[in-house]
Amino acid sequence: MSQVRKDPVATAREEAWAMPLEEIDVSREDRFQNDTFWPFFERLRREDPVHYCRESYYGPYWSVTRFRDIMQVETHPGIFSSEPAITIADPAEDFPLPMFIAMDPPKHDEQRKVVSPVVAPSNLAKLEGTIRERVQNMLDNLPRNETFDWVDRVSIELTSQTLATLLDFPFAERRKLTRWSDIATSDPERGTGRGLVNTQEERRAELLECLEAFVELWNERVNAEPGNDLVSMLAHGESTRNMDRTEYLGNLILLIVGGNDTTRNSISGGVVALNKYPEQYRKLREDRSLIKSMVPEIIRWQTPLAHMRRIAMEDTELHGRTIRKGDKVVMWYVSGNRDEDEIERADDFIIDRPNPRHHLSFGYGIHRCMGNRVGELQLRILWEEIMQRFDTIEVMEEPERVPSSFVHGYSKLMVRIPT
Repeated sequence: MSQVRKDPVATAREEAWAMPLEEIDVSREDRFQNDTFWPFFERLRREDPVHYCRESYYGPYWSVTRFRDIMQVETHPGIFSSEPAITIADPAEDFPLPMFIAMDPPKHDEQRKVVSPVVAPSNLAKLEGTIRERVQNMLDNLPRNETFDWVDRVSIELTSQTLATLLDFPFAERRKLTRWSDIATSDPERGTGRGLVNTQEERRAELLECLEAFVELWNERVNAEPGNDLVSMLAHGESTRNMDRTEYLGNLILLIVGGNDTTRNSISGGVVALNKYPEQYRKLREDRSLIKSMVPEIIRWQTPLAHMRRIAMEDTELHGRTIRKGDKVVMWYVSGNRDEDEIERADDFIIDRPNPRHHLSFGYGIHRCMGNRVGELQLRILWEEIMQRFDTIEVMEEPERVPSSFVHGYSKLMVRIPT
């Protein structure tokens, strides 16, 4: 007699509420890969919103899981430092990758200021026509009545094209940017090399290959007139032109991952969400003006980067818990964006929310995502062009998710566009 297979989500919910609080470790990649992490955060928000995990692969850490508490950490950079890294994983001592998002003021502010003109309104206005033309070509060449991988054909393709433009990277080689982004956020020792690298040595070799490619671009641009691309801005910037190689690589990885993983996974997440909530898809078909509010709702609902981490610079108290100097503090955006005390029906995807930009996906305060408007621009244009062409995009099977507690995204999403 065959056994009925239990729903993994139901199993996770039972486990989350039966487990002693002190044993909960929300950093486990397997739960992100099979999309069963949600009930663990739900319990922490209700019972232990500032939670101490004593033992994990990443060592002991605090989890901050409610919206308001995350805002408290974000807005006190003097108490909660971004150095030396933004992820729960500690940087390798022999291969540090300093980057301005993992720096405190004043150095953070100086380096961020160098590259921020790339996302100025005037630059975005110029970029819009280019993105629209590329999106139109991309969508017009998609197959009909055939199953294909949306991640590869649309999500990666659009974001790699845009990122190559912002970096003025050789356009024909743009998929290298995607590969380097995936490798930078992988951990082969945890078995999460994404099929690209099997050891830390291989990972470092690939990242050094990335560095060498961009050193060539640096050398070209440092001897030319300042341009409007990110590499030229770094090469000519007062606070960045004398960076050493590791800091240059660190900032490149930041710009590549920030410009790739976040938007890529929101592009896929929007298709997943509309299929999961067909009444919202109907609403969108009836009123395309809702794209404007749907875009930030996609970004909230997906939360493409699940967390950021800080280090306590002094003993402090948060939500009644005493955090000691030197403790690792992880802000779980993926949980704060589902906080029912802050966002009504937070688990649901609702494309006409009255205040859709009220979310944590871009962070807050001095480290708020510099490229948030570029991401929103790509999503808006994409959905405007989709709705002119296709009544629906059907998800044909359960998506394959990234085995990461940092990048909350998809490695494969098989879809079909019916005629």
